[in-house]
Amino acid sequence: MLPVAILAGGLATRLRPITETIPKALVDVAGEPFIIRQLRYLRAQGLQRIVLCIGYLGEMIQAIVGDGSKFGLDITYSPDGPVLLGTGGALKQALPLLGERFFVLYGDSFLPVAFAPIEQAFFASNKTALMTVLENGDRWDKSNVLYREGELVEYNKHAPKPDMAYIDYGLGVLAGKVLDSYPDGQAFDLAEVYHALSLDGQLAGYEVHERFYEIGSHNGLKETETYFLEKGEA
Repeated sequence: MLPVAILAGGLATRLRPITETIPKALVDVAGEPFIIRQLRYLRAQGLQRIVLCIGYLGEMIQAIVGDGSKFGLDITYSPDGPVLLGTGGALKQALPLLGERFFVLYGDSFLPVAFAPIEQAFFASNKTALMTVLENGDRWDKSNVLYREGELVEYNKHAPKPDMAYIDYGLGVLAGKVLDSYPDGQAFDLAEVYHALSLDGQLAGYEVHERFYEIGSHNGLKETETYFLEKGEA
């Protein structure tokens, strides 16, 4: 299967004071660092190659995760460097490690979804990117996707419209060339890239039906802990 870029470089200010001394990826979730739960799940999906895009306190992630061999994975690292690059800039910097096409996953998201059909849908779409979407109705966050009759019409995180009933689920597939026009070594948001692709008709949509879990906020962290505890995975 395609490699996976995990975006895990942010400051995680919403989780302070927890993240004053550790990166978000290492936050304890029901007795285990969150990144360990992510990696185990990816391995169970048949994924093998992982590129961790790290920034804030990233050396702590490296120290715990290592080269991935203890998880049955091949893990490499793409550090932001002295300036945090944002989700888009970090991904651009990681391109030499990722190749022509890859999954993109946020480092604070746990997504109970099968990856293989999403990869197949990406190749079948003949588009340069794919976004998984969930009918959200503003339940977990502001809806930001117009998805109609199996087609993603527009994604707009920064200026969502009233007729947008779906949300970015948090898993994408990209062709690396979509980042060619963006600057090297500078911060930018992956949301900008997705928005431009959607307006250009190059962003396929793949609807999922299972809710996502995230640890980007204290409330999200509690819900995610409850999810794993109820599954007996504490």
